[in-house]
Order: sequence, then structure tokens, then C-alpha cells
Amino acid sequence: MSEEKKHYVAYAGTYTTGSSHGIHIYDVDVETGSLFLRRVVPVRNCSYLTPSKDGRFIYSLADEGVQVFEVQPDGDLVAINKILIDGMRGHHLTVDKNGRYVFIGGYHDGKVTMIHTHKDGSLGSQMDGIYHKGVGGIRERSWRPHVTCVRVTPDNRFLCAVDSALDMVAIYRIDTKANKLVPTDCLRMGRVAGPRVIHFTKDRRFAYILCEISCSVRVYKYWNDENGFPKFEYLEEYSVLQGKQDIYDCACSMRFSRDEDYLYTTAGGDNSVAIFRIDKETGRLTRVLALPIGGIYPKDANLFPNEKYLAVCNNKSNTIAVFAVDFEKGTLALKGKPQKIDQPNCLFFRRIERAPDVIRNISNEEAEAEAAEEIRREKAVIASALESMEP
Repeated sequence: MSEEKKHYVAYAGTYTTGSSHGIHIYDVDVETGSLFLRRVVPVRNCSYLTPSKDGRFIYSLADEGVQVFEVQPDGDLVAINKILIDGMRGHHLTVDKNGRYVFIGGYHDGKVTMIHTHKDGSLGSQMDGIYHKGVGGIRERSWRPHVTCVRVTPDNRFLCAVDSALDMVAIYRIDTKANKLVPTDCLRMGRVAGPRVIHFTKDRRFAYILCEISCSVRVYKYWNDENGFPKFEYLEEYSVLQGKQDIYDCACSMRFSRDEDYLYTTAGGDNSVAIFRIDKETGRLTRVLALPIGGIYPKDANLFPNEKYLAVCNNKSNTIAVFAVDFEKGTLALKGKPQKIDQPNCLFFRRIERAPDVIRNISNEEAEAEAAEEIRREKAVIASALESMEP
């Protein structure tokens, strides 16, 4: 079945310090590259979302720590539970390949948190938490650690914690017997690189690290040594900007196309998207394009399932813009008017079992009003329950 015949939804996480109330659910027309806003699910300051490996659950960062939702057949979300992480609000989260753990990286406190999950998708207890220590090379920015990404290695045995302030990737062994993270190694990036995101290729041969401060992608050969420990060999570095770097430029996000033929990035300040072709034999990159996206601070971008369109989350100009992509010609073309959404942080697509009975396409204001009413009703139920408990 072609991607156009399948049913998809898109989930976008937002900050909620403005008018937004949480996770925006969009019905997706893959053929035309269109997003139709269905509803907003209340979550306080949803700075990142990630699905479980089997796609049954979605984990969201929140002010409370982490919240998990069960995905319904039509893509709607039903809250299961949420837990505190005994620290400041997280920046990034990931799950291991067995669905046993959720890992959280903390930007504000430099903490790496390990949480156990249950088979029903619910979150269990915090099993471990490690604070990074030290200072970086830029006093105003990196006077304390900032963990910006956590990623499990391809063999599911180690966790990579990217620290943009300390210019390193800390490597922990995942001890599944003791439910602990064991410090194992450290990949140093060089002073003021500002690593932000790490991704591994499916064939386990290469690792790509996006550096926020140097606005570049670094390519590493990756393998496991005779004792099974991760090893990285630096190969080459590529700028993600349109031209010369400015002091206000910062690399934001990095993803692969589905077949890993392409790697694409976003950069704030420069407010651009860059796409590179990947040589699968050498791991090296060839730039296809680096173009402006007409928005401010593109914090994330993701290709539609048919990879003909690219959705870009413009965090500071409060929009999601969709572009038609031509990889061969190296062009981006804005498709229609950008979606209004307050402070979007991340977006991903998920295939669903069936389309909803009715495709809604409500305004952002309507969806936020519905979410606010849902929050009001929940507060009223809690208040009533507390009142009934009083002697």
C-alpha cells in the first residue's frame, strides 16, 4: 500500500507559557502535504515527545516530569499516568529498544534520569539519576552542564548523553540487573562545539552529531570493540548554514530520511533547513541544499511519510510551515499558509489503524479553548474529591 493510501496523524509538542495547552494532534493528508488540527491534549510545557518502539504509547516531557499516553486506533491520546523525575523539567527523552526504560536528559540541571516502565505502558519508578558536573568554554552559556539529547546505542547496551555545555557525549552502560547507569566512557568534542543531538545509522556503522555552537554535523565511524564497548572515529565535519556563521546562529535539530539516503538539519538565527545526501559506504555527506524557511527559530523539522513534504516547527514565530521538497533539484517550496501554533518544539508522524469518523479542521483558537475547558473540568473533579475527603 502506498503511503498516500495509509492513515497518519502528526503530534506536535509545545511550550505552554503562552496560549498553547500541550500536544496538538493533526490529521494528515500525505498526498497533498496538509495538516488538519483535530484537538489539543493538555500537557504542561511539552518540550519533547517520543513514541514507544511498538508505537502503542507516547511519552511526553512535562513540568511534572514525564507523562505517558496510550495511542488509540484513530490516533487520539488517552493519558495513563505521570511521574516526577526529582529534578528540573527535562529537555529530551528516549526509550530503549525493549521498552523497558525511559531516559530523560535535563538541560537546566544537567541530569540524566532512568525510569522503569511497565508492560501496560505506564511509568514506574525512577531507577537512577546522574548529574553531570563541570563548566564549559563559554561562561555566559555553559557555566553548568546542559544535557540536550539521550540516545541508546544500536546494541541497546549503552546510553549516550549529549552535553552541549561540557562539549562531550557521556557514555553509560545500562545495567539491567541493578537498573542503574554505569559511567563507561566519554567522547570529547573539542572546546565550544556545543554538541546537541546524536543519531546512529541502522547498519550501526556511523554516528552523526549535530553541534549547536559550531553549527555543523560531525561524522564518526562507529563500532563496538572486542569487549563490546562503543568506539567512535572522527571522519569529517560539515556546516549546516547557508553561508558564513553569525554570532546568533545555532543548530537546532537533525533527522534522517526513512531510507537514510538523506540527513536534514535546522538552524536558528540563520533560520534555515539544510539537506545532505549520505554516502552509505563512507558515511560522508554531500550538501543538497541550505535554504531559508521564512520563520524564526526552526526548533524541529520532520519529513511527511511519503518524504515529498517537510514540516518545520518555528518556535519563535509560532507556526508550522510545510514545504514541498525536491531532493534532485535541491529546492524547497512553501505549501500554503503556515499553521498557527504557539511555541512548537517537536513534531513526528505516526501511522494509525483507521481514520477518525469525522476529519476535523478547527482553528488553533478553538482547539486551545477546548483544551482549557478540559483542564477546568479536571481541576473541578480534583477539587470535589478533595472536598469530600475533608472531615
